[in-house]
Amino acid sequence: MKTTDLHSILMSRDKPAMVTFLKAHPENFDVAMKLALSQEQPISWRATWMIGGSVKKYDSQIQPYIQNILDILPDLEDGHQREFLKVLNQLELVEEHEGQLLDFSISVWEQLKKQPSVRHTAFRIMVKAAKKYPELANEVLLLTQPQYINTLSPGVKKGVFKMLEELRKYKGENN
Repeated sequence: MKTTDLHSILMSRDKPAMVTFLKAHPENFDVAMKLALSQEQPISWRATWMIGGSVKKYDSQIQPYIQNILDILPDLEDGHQREFLKVLNQLELVEEHEGQLLDFSISVWEQLKKQPSVRHTAFRIMVKAAKKYPELANEVLLLTQPQYINTLSPGVKKGVFKMLEELRKYKGENN
């Protein structure tokens, strides 16, 4: 399969077709990952989106790229960050990578001008970390003061409040 075929499928905007293509042509995974890590928009974002739909199949192949992903995250546009955050959230990470991901997610959450969808995804990662490491729960709860919540869209607010409720229940069960 030629990389031009990969480029063509990435331009299609049809995520199921993209995921099907990658599953049918696993030899394109490394090329797709390199595109995802590049600044070649909109191909980069779409490659990340495609990989996100294929994480379970390619978990072990993504592992060598985790540090690269974490390193470039701050330089990416909001939508691209969101897609990589979704990918990373589905993986089993080593503690060092978990810490880097949590730090980045907190910084995204605190940036009130970021797209609500990116902040929502970052918050999801923060809650997941707090469930795994209960000592973080209070810190995450502190980051839900009104100045962080008020700038969110109604739908994202609802999702954040639902996660907060889950975290409070979880925290109550683990005290």
